[in-house]
Amino acid sequence: MSTMTIIWLVIAIVMGVLEACTVQLVSLWFAIGGVAACITSLFTDKLYIQLIVFVVVTAIALIATRPIVKRMKQKRPEATNADRYIGKHGIVVQDIDNARAKGMVKVDNEKWTARSADAQPIKQGESIIVTAIEGVKLIVTKA
Repeated sequence: MSTMTIIWLVIAIVMGVLEACTVQLVSLWFAIGGVAACITSLFTDKLYIQLIVFVVVTAIALIATRPIVKRMKQKRPEATNADRYIGKHGIVVQDIDNARAKGMVKVDNEKWTARSADAQPIKQGESIIVTAIEGVKLIVTKA
């Protein structure tokens, strides 16, 4: 076994361990390229050929897995039961005033803190429509 075979094997192992520690698909491609270069070093002592194999295989692995990685890293919005309130009608039970961070509405017999979508105050007793949810607050407009 030549010195370069050992070096490429160490590179592949280090990149594999690094990938296992991060679980972010950062060094996986380099580990694959290292394995390919290690195998190449068994057949030729020419370093430039080994480097070319390393770079080409790493690039091909990156290009081939990029769509999968991109799909895995996309954040999908988590649907919650609260989403069912969007579009529903309710009534203001405490004046809504965004400037003072106050306001409460009742929708489907549930009380929620609320803010006005257009930052305009909405008085107690007025009807509203829920347009969005931000955290634990309903964003509403006058009905």
